[in-house]
Amino acid sequence: QVQLVESGGGLVQAGGSLTLSCATSGLTFIYCAMGWFRLAPGKERELVAAISWTGTMTTYSESVEGRFTISKDNAKNAVYLQMDSLKPEDTAIYYCAADNGFRSFPVENYSYWGQGTQVTVNS
Repeated sequence: QVQLVESGGGLVQAGGSLTLSCATSGLTFIYCAMGWFRLAPGKERELVAAISWTGTMTTYSESVEGRFTISKDNAKNAVYLQMDSLKPEDTAIYYCAADNGFRSFPVENYSYWGQGTQVTVNS
């Protein structure tokens, strides 16, 4: 079965850094575009960052541009989100997602989702 498992969330101070990891299994990972989403109380789900299946194209939400970096490691079947200069507004549950393979970029629909990991940023 397809499984996505996030890790790396926690409590950090504003201005700090955190790296989220998403370990995957059951996917033909090299052909999957990957995305990171977040959900905060009172807000709709937001696409934070995404990377094409080729690994050559990325996109970021305006709110995290320049602070977050998404990367895809085909050798480890994993995707990462490096978060720098964290702000209290970044507090949310972060989810990784995978598409069904060979989608054009940016991806419209994601097929698989992880359980989420909590990121809390203190002021």
